[in-house]
Amino acid sequence: MFQAAAAGLLPDADMNPVLLKPAGNCTVQVIVQGRVFRNDTFRNDAFRNDAYRNDTAEGYYIMKDIIFERVLESYNRLRNKYDALVLEGAGSLTEINLRKSDIVNMEMAKKAGTPVIVVADIERGGVFASIIGTMKLLRRKEKKLVIGFIINKFRGSISLFSEGIRMIEKMTKKPVFGVVPYFHDIHLPEEDSVPLCSGKKGNVKMDSEVKIAVIHLPFISNYTDFDPFELEEGVSIWYAHTPEELAHCSIVIIPGTKNTIEDLLWLKQKGFVPVVENLVHKGKTIIGICGGYQMLGMTIEDPFGVESDKKKIKGLGFLPTHTVLEKEKKLSQVSGFCSIEGINSTDGIKAAVEGYEIHMGMTKTEPGTRPAFVIKQKNSTPVEYCDGAVSSDGLIWGTYLHGLFENDGFRTQFLHLHGRKTTTQFSYRSYLLIK
Repeated sequence: MFQAAAAGLLPDADMNPVLLKPAGNCTVQVIVQGRVFRNDTFRNDAFRNDAYRNDTAEGYYIMKDIIFERVLESYNRLRNKYDALVLEGAGSLTEINLRKSDIVNMEMAKKAGTPVIVVADIERGGVFASIIGTMKLLRRKEKKLVIGFIINKFRGSISLFSEGIRMIEKMTKKPVFGVVPYFHDIHLPEEDSVPLCSGKKGNVKMDSEVKIAVIHLPFISNYTDFDPFELEEGVSIWYAHTPEELAHCSIVIIPGTKNTIEDLLWLKQKGFVPVVENLVHKGKTIIGICGGYQMLGMTIEDPFGVESDKKKIKGLGFLPTHTVLEKEKKLSQVSGFCSIEGINSTDGIKAAVEGYEIHMGMTKTEPGTRPAFVIKQKNSTPVEYCDGAVSSDGLIWGTYLHGLFENDGFRTQFLHLHGRKTTTQFSYRSYLLIK
């Protein structure tokens, strides 16, 4: 999505035709061209070379061949649509133990007949072994596709590395196209959960006026939704692993999740529910985004076994909503306006918003429930429907909208409503150089 924005384009499922999505219980959901490829999930060990048994290998190889056909469909559509394409690989291009199953790197390059540039991360160390070892392990046809190298994340004076460049070029007979310095002022949303799991996310500040705790669900997803808060004056945000970490917050956010039912059970087992209920009694704000919104409701049903073998489970009961998980994933770019109000209509939020939906469920609200947002445009088509739900006192609300807090006007009103006094404003998307 971020790469599409950098290119001035709307995201398209063809840009990321295959996604392997961990879904709990040692399973991985296979998503092809933006939709679940199968309604069930595939065991992780079906993707490991040491697990090619009679009960997994045949099905896996059939699946792989079908998936690769769909990847080529996406590639051809994009090739016919644009003047230039960049095919981004994943990890190393010489994972020799995965040659039978890998379609992401050299297999795709060979199929498309594309030149290959190898990018090596010098910050990790071992850049010579990485580049030269890679060339040694490639097959002859694969080596012919490699046209050169880029060295990434170089620190210090480039003159100190000029001899290294000459050595790489001499030993590989391929040019080094350039050395990219290590930049400290490039602000990119993180691709996966590594920074989150390593404790690098969040920003707790002294004497902050607004304190936001995001519950760190085991299958948390789309946590970049909350990155804008890390940059706001007077705002602290942290990711809570235990109920005790919610003690001093003014806002609790239950984020998106790759498995709503499993994470809801985890919330209950870890004792978060009574703590959140106590915060509600103290007048704190509770927010659910996507899967978190589903959890705030009365019930969640999974009639097709999309996430679990449990057909129905009780939600947290904070909002009068009922969710049914469906086979098809909802994928939409949307825009509209916020309709969140407090007890008095003057203490709510009135702001235009844009974002995106990506979820498996359909949520219905009970009669009389106030929506959180009104959607006016969906995938560039005029529409009008309600999204989300708000409690009668305005303290609890949920929505399916991701990217919500990137909207500067909405975020500013939201923070002021919760006690931030500073009037300093900044454009998050300008900060990312998107707009």
